[in-house]
Amino acid sequence: MFAATHLNVQNMRRQSLVQILFMLMTAILILPVLIILATLIYKGGPAISFEFLFSDPRDGMTAGGIFPALVGTVWLVAVALLVSVPLGVAAAIYLSEFAPQNWFTRIINLAIINLAGVPSIVHALFGVGAFVLFFGFGTSILAAALTLAIMTLPVVIVATRESLQAVPLAFREACWNMGATRWQTIHRVVLPNAVSGILTGVILEVSRTTGETAPIMFTGAAFFLPFLPESVFDQTMALSLHLFVVSTQVPGVPDEMPYGVALVLIGMVLAMNSVSIAFRMYLRGKKKW
Repeated sequence: MFAATHLNVQNMRRQSLVQILFMLMTAILILPVLIILATLIYKGGPAISFEFLFSDPRDGMTAGGIFPALVGTVWLVAVALLVSVPLGVAAAIYLSEFAPQNWFTRIINLAIINLAGVPSIVHALFGVGAFVLFFGFGTSILAAALTLAIMTLPVVIVATRESLQAVPLAFREACWNMGATRWQTIHRVVLPNAVSGILTGVILEVSRTTGETAPIMFTGAAFFLPFLPESVFDQTMALSLHLFVVSTQVPGVPDEMPYGVALVLIGMVLAMNSVSIAFRMYLRGKKKW
């Protein structure tokens, strides 16, 4: 055994201080989330019931449930995912595997970064002009979902591109040496090893899509619509807009109702994310590198 020198003791103390500092910073980040969840459960828990989840609003939305808003949110998220994920993955594959590194590619990358920073209300105005008026979809699920898809497209592109670039180059070179084409290499080797990273982008998109209000307020979400949509060309209620309405626009709402809507909204996001995370962990466990 070697006796610890003065320098070693100092380094160990410094390391312990840094570790404690990082733990405190992590606790500071987690504590507000726990407080919010605890508050929602305490104040919104009494509102949660079978009737609340599976009945329509009534009495001017001061009573009843949130079933139309719950189903409408599922519609919006599902259609937005069906549009944005294929487009985002395809764009990321082109930028990562095919596109040459020139001024045009740099402009595309800059546009993607700028698109990610555009406020949601601007996306809402774009959705009204492009999908509601120009394409003639009207105020509908399709117009709202396309607006959400455009808004979250940079998240999918960036996450997919980073996961594709994380696949070792040796994998590609081994396939090319065996005579595989570039697309065969991407389809058979690169994409399967990048799926877990792509799901990260999907998780982030689900979280943002579910909670957005401004992009759907003008494009497809209804203030009060106590029946279920039958197609993507119908309007629908949504949990995020319903939460805003019962919190600020409707008098006489029971105190626990807005907290109950918020609790269901967060629970829905956590449930969707949990499924994606579980699937991502399963795929990561099958990686060979």
